[in-house]
This record gives sequence, C-alpha cells and structure tokens, in this order.
Amino acid sequence: MKNGLSVPQGAALTLGAMLGTGVISLPALAAGVAGPASLVAWAGLVLLSIPLATTFAALGARHPDGGGVATYARLAFGERASTMVGWAFYATIPVGAPAAAGFAGAYVADATGGGAGTALATTVAIIAVCAVMNWFDLRVSGTAQLVIAGSVALLLAVAVVVALPHAQPGNLTPFAPHGWGAVGSAAALLVWAFAGWEILGSLSAEYRHPSRDIPRATAIAVAAVGVLYLGVAFATVAVLGPTPGPAPLSDLLVLGFGEHARPVTTVVAVLLTVGAINVYFAGGSRMGAALARDGALPGWLAAEPGRTPRRSLALITVVALGTTAVLAATHQSTDAILLMATATFSLLYVVGTAAALRLLPRWGAAWWCAAVSLVAALGLLVMTGAHMTGPVVAALGGLAWTVWRRRRARATAAVAAPVTAPAGDPEPGCLAGSSS
Repeated sequence: MKNGLSVPQGAALTLGAMLGTGVISLPALAAGVAGPASLVAWAGLVLLSIPLATTFAALGARHPDGGGVATYARLAFGERASTMVGWAFYATIPVGAPAAAGFAGAYVADATGGGAGTALATTVAIIAVCAVMNWFDLRVSGTAQLVIAGSVALLLAVAVVVALPHAQPGNLTPFAPHGWGAVGSAAALLVWAFAGWEILGSLSAEYRHPSRDIPRATAIAVAAVGVLYLGVAFATVAVLGPTPGPAPLSDLLVLGFGEHARPVTTVVAVLLTVGAINVYFAGGSRMGAALARDGALPGWLAAEPGRTPRRSLALITVVALGTTAVLAATHQSTDAILLMATATFSLLYVVGTAAALRLLPRWGAAWWCAAVSLVAALGLLVMTGAHMTGPVVAALGGLAWTVWRRRRARATAAVAAPVTAPAGDPEPGCLAGSSS
C-alpha cells in the first residue's frame, strides 16, 4: 500500500488486537481461579509475549505478506499446511467477532437498561463500524485505531493510578489459596487476553518499511501491553480483594472518582471491542485475499496488490452478521465460541513458531525466541483440549479443498492435452494386423 502504515499506526493496531474486552473481566475471573497467585499467570504470559511477539515481528519483517501465518506455513511446510491453517484462522474471525462484540453489547445494555435488544443492536453496530472503517482504506482504520488505542490506554492507566492508594497488603494473602496448580488453569483462561500477535503477519505488507517499522511497532505494543495488563491485574487483586466483582475495572474507577464514573467502563468496553475487531477484520480480509491468490480459496476473493480486499472483507462481515443472527435467534451462549477462538490462536502460535524455526536464521536471537515460544505454544495447545474441534474441522475443510482443486486441475489438464498416437502404432480405432 503506497504511503502505508506508520510505526504509531502499526503499534496502535497491534495494541488494539491485544487489548480486547478481556482486560475488563479476565482479571476478576483469573483471581477467582487462582487468587493472588493469578498475578504469576499474568506475569508469565507477559514474559511469554516478548519472545512470541519477537518471533512474529521477525517473520513479518523478513516475509511481509497479507497471508501472515498461512504464508509462513506455505514457505516452511508446503501448500497443504498453509491452506489448513489459513482456513482455520479465516473461519474463526467472523465467527468469533460477534462473541467479542457481545461483551460490549452486554455492557451497553446493562448501563442503559435496554435488555437483549440493545445488546444485539450494539453488537451489529460494532461489526458494521469496523467493516466500514476497513472498507475505505487501512490508513483510515489505522488512524482511527491510533485514537482508540490512545484513549483506552489512558483510561486503563488512570483507573490503576487512582485505585492503587486503596490497596491492602492483606488482600495478597494467602497468595495461593487454591494451590499452585491453579496458576496453570488461570493461564489457560488468560490466553484470550494475549491473542493478537498472530495478526501481525497479515498486516506486515502494509507497513511503509516492514523490515524497519514492524520491530519498532511491536516493541511499543509489547511494552504498553505488559504495563497495562500487570497494572490492572495487580490493582484488581490488591485493591478489590479475593472476590472482586464481575467488572473490576468499573469498581476501580468508582474507588477513585465515585459512582458517577461507573458508565466510563461501558465506553472502555466499546472502544476495546471496536479496536480488536477492527484489527482482525483488517488482517483477516488480507489473509483471505492472499489465500485466494495462492489458490487456497476461490479466486474471486483475491485483490490487486495495494488495493483493499473488499470482497474478502464483505464475506467476513456477512458471516459475522449471520453468526450474530443465529446466536440471537437460538439464545446460545458465546462461551464455546470464545474457547474455540482461543484454541485457534494456540494452533496459529504453534504453526507460526514452528515455521519460524525453518525460516529465520538459525541460532540467532529471533530463532531462539521462536524455540521458546514453540514449547510454550504446545503447552497452551494441549490445555485447549476438546475446544480444538472447531479449528480442526475448518482445517480439514481446507485439506479437502486442496485435494479437490488438485484433482480438478489434473482432470482439466488431461482433457486439454491432445491425444496423439505413438509413431509406428496403428491409428486409433484400427485393429493391429487388420487388412482392408
């Protein structure tokens, strides 16, 4: 893209992908699972983010392409692996978007007393806004993302700063009331909050200078995510105690500014959701176009280089709205979808880091980061358990597509090939040795 993403815009997009709505509720959920020891899980995942982000930044800088993880899989393991992981990711984005937008919808409905109708309208509006922002230009959505990320970071930082004077050392004891094994359970729960590094690859080709700007933008995002996550998590445990409410961020703001600050949490929830879905729509639409370019999806989804992949974006939007309608009509919980999305992210981390071990210079710093990340990603993948069913089914669909496309290509080539008889053989239709 001519005059593409700047470092601040890239950092804001990455930060938006990371700072999803999970930061509003996950600190309380993790504290409920592991108590104050949940801080160990937060710190561990923040530390894990450093080599993981370094790995994907190095891959994006060396191989900038809209296919992202699918492109890395193709370069390292071949077409089938690329198609399978690409289908798993591409299918997860529009299905997971309504579940993520539903968080903000629930906050708006609760704040206004509007009920299920308000929540549904908010969900649809968020999906539509993100689609419109991406329809025009990534620079438009990138600039909007810069404003959103800055506002969210400021609000989160203010919530932590005004709440910390109310911290009580007694809230940190006993430190591990449910045993140290609960830290692992809390970490599995928190994976949702740390999903986002994988989308770096699908946006890598949009930077002005990928080899220079991607590492810089990633470093800014890693630092900001680490500080904000650890700050909110510590304040939740130290200030609100062992049994924080379902919306700890709102409670922290109330401690600092009074009850009139509670609606601010709704604003934060909406901004966080728009920021996250905006990035995934941007990266997902480009991945779909790249998969179509490589034959892993129907060719009509492809886009000319440097152009917004609008057909791919339209497909994602339509599927997302359709999923929203199905969830609303059947009154289904979004928990299963969120866990399926987490499983997909874990799978992408395994494939991406494994590909990095083949594609990055061996024994270099980025290669070692990939090695460490692969071990951790395998552990996360194991913990997802049966929730891998969704991405596995999508991946098998990609494999079936690859097999069908190859057979069709062979059949087409066989029909198009001219039929010629070898020299000296009787002409077709004549019996050898027959006489006139």
